[in-house]
Amino acid sequence: MGNRAVMEFEWLAIINPEAGAGRARRLAPQLLEELRREGVRLEAVYSKGPGDAYTIASTAASQGVRAFLAIGGDGTAHEVINGALALAPEGVRLFFAAIPLGTGNSFLRDFGIRNAKEAVKHFPKANKHPVDLLQITHSGGTIFSYNLVGLGFAAQAGALTNEKYKSLGRLGYVVAVVEETMRLHPLVLPFTTNCTPRDERPFLLLAFCNSTSTGGGMRMAPRAVVNDGELDIIRIGPMPRLAWIASFPGIFFGLHTLNPQVEQRRAQWVSFEPATPIIPCMIDGEILHLSISRIEVRHHAIDWFV
Repeated sequence: MGNRAVMEFEWLAIINPEAGAGRARRLAPQLLEELRREGVRLEAVYSKGPGDAYTIASTAASQGVRAFLAIGGDGTAHEVINGALALAPEGVRLFFAAIPLGTGNSFLRDFGIRNAKEAVKHFPKANKHPVDLLQITHSGGTIFSYNLVGLGFAAQAGALTNEKYKSLGRLGYVVAVVEETMRLHPLVLPFTTNCTPRDERPFLLLAFCNSTSTGGGMRMAPRAVVNDGELDIIRIGPMPRLAWIASFPGIFFGLHTLNPQVEQRRAQWVSFEPATPIIPCMIDGEILHLSISRIEVRHHAIDWFV
C-alpha cells in the first residue's frame, strides 16, 4: 500500500498559517505546489485562528471528505483529527497525514520523519498505518489525543508559557520550565488502570503516551508504540529540586527512565477516581484546562499515511 493508495484520495490540506511563528504561512504554498507536481490531488484551506482547523475538518467530514492533511504543529493535527471524527458519518474510515511546520513536531518522529522537507518528499509514496487514539472523557465531553496527555510539571509549564511567555517562542517554554522548577511541588490525582490497583502517590509529572516524543525532541516514553493497543504511562515521583534539574535534560534522550523515581508501565485504560479537578492538561502540545475522569485506548482508530 504505497503511492497508489495516496493518489486515490483527494486530500483536504488544512494549514495553520501561524504555526512555527508564521513559518507555515511562508513555506506552505511552496510545499503544496511540490506535492501537486508529484501528482497528489489536494484542496488547501487556511485556518483563521484557534479552533478553526477543527471547524474546517468537521464540516468537511460531514460532507464526505475522508483524507485530511494537517500542515502546522502537533496542535494543528490535534484539531484536524478531533474535528473530522466529530462529524464523520458512522462507520466511515478516515485517513490522516501531516506536514510538520510547528514548534513541536513530535508524532512523526516515531516514523523517522524529522521535518517538513522529509515529510513532503516521502508523502507521495507513503504507506498506510493503523494508529491508536487516546479517548479522553472529561466533564465537558470527549476528545482524542494521538500523541500524549501530560499532567503535572509539563502541563503547568505549558500553561505558564501561554500566560506569560508565548511571544518568546520556544525560549518561552524554557523560561517557564525554569520558573516552574523554582516552585516545584507534587500533585496527587488518584487513578487506577486495567492492570494496576488505585495509585494515590504524589507525582511531579504524569504522562499517558501513545507515541514516544513530546515538545519535538523530548523522548518522554521511549518504548511507546502508536498501534499496540496500549498507552504508556510515565510517572515521575517527587524529588529534590537539584535532582530534578540534574535529571531533566535526560528526557531529550529517553534517559530519564533510568532514574529510580521514574516509573514506566502500560495499560489499556486509566480511570481517575474521583475525576481530577479542572487543571492544565497538555494534550498533543496544546494546553487545555479539563476535569478528566477516564483515558482509554481506541485501538487502530484511524489510518495514518507516512
